[in-house]
Amino acid sequence: MTTHNTIAVSVETMLEDLRTLVEVESPSRDLDALRKSAETVAGVIEARLGGRAVLVESEGGPHVHWSGGGTPRVLVLGHHDTVFPLGTLARRPFLVEDGRATGPGVFDMLGGLVQAIHGLAGLEDRSGVEILVTADEEVGSHFSRTLIEERALACGAVLVAEGAADGGAVKTGRKGCGTFEVSVAGRASHAGLEPAAGVNALIEAAHQVLDIAALARPEIGTTVTPTVASAGTLDNVVPAQATVVVDVRVESADEKERVESAFAALAPHLDEAVITVAGSVGRPPMPESAAAELFAVARELLPGLEGRAVGGGSDGNFTAALGVPTLDGLGAVGGGAHADHEYLLVGSMAERARLVAGLVDAIRSA
Repeated sequence: MTTHNTIAVSVETMLEDLRTLVEVESPSRDLDALRKSAETVAGVIEARLGGRAVLVESEGGPHVHWSGGGTPRVLVLGHHDTVFPLGTLARRPFLVEDGRATGPGVFDMLGGLVQAIHGLAGLEDRSGVEILVTADEEVGSHFSRTLIEERALACGAVLVAEGAADGGAVKTGRKGCGTFEVSVAGRASHAGLEPAAGVNALIEAAHQVLDIAALARPEIGTTVTPTVASAGTLDNVVPAQATVVVDVRVESADEKERVESAFAALAPHLDEAVITVAGSVGRPPMPESAAAELFAVARELLPGLEGRAVGGGSDGNFTAALGVPTLDGLGAVGGGAHADHEYLLVGSMAERARLVAGLVDAIRSA
């Protein structure tokens, strides 16, 4: 087994590869941009690790899959789509200054991809390792979930290269999360001449928002947050339609079931209003038990490393729910995910690259 802290990694070369990835913008659902991004990710993998990185086509964009050969033992998991629209790079170009790298996607999660690739490049033997970089994580992984679960079960252990928690902690647990859309159908009428002839979808939606918000149980980690609402057409028309979008986070399968059942049971307050609900808690909770074994190994490799359960979801939720040992947050140390101040701490890149390599070696020799 390679001693992980002796693995040679070049921060300068990692930053070159990070610049390459950041400068190919990859907003979710933009299939042309995602194809260019996938080809670029595949090129970086092949340049550093050899072999062939295969593009796996999907309706959500191409995923990238690479194998070091031999019996699968560990899956390194990431995504190459970002939340930033085309044109963000022109306003916020890749920059390294004062020990920080900035630019769209540096922390979530292109930096983690680069670190993992370079960590693996330091291993003389790369057999048993697979890398899967998906194209639709930021929008629910609807077109990658089956492939993620298939490769996770085949490999038996998963290392997720998502950004670290605050202070560089790895992520040992995640809430299950999902999005619901509640649609209200009412009836339009003239707001001045015949207001009572209508069924006001906006008033019904207001009732629903209060009912929905009351489903939260923050004391046990369940948050139910209405986030987007729309209703109406003109200022003198009783609105016939309204929609409310809701973000849900849960820590347990029981709460997932309770909240989903409650949404299904939503009932109208106004006569003749009709409620339609779509959505679910699509990412199951990632219990801390799924990370315990790998976290113990990580702490041996990097004494003092902290672990933390977090509210956000990742593709690690899917693999952990299958019972596959999963450790998340192994990627970039930094912050500002999904925000304009997103950054990566350059000084942590080599250590995190070596941590991934050390974990891979430990898993294969177990």
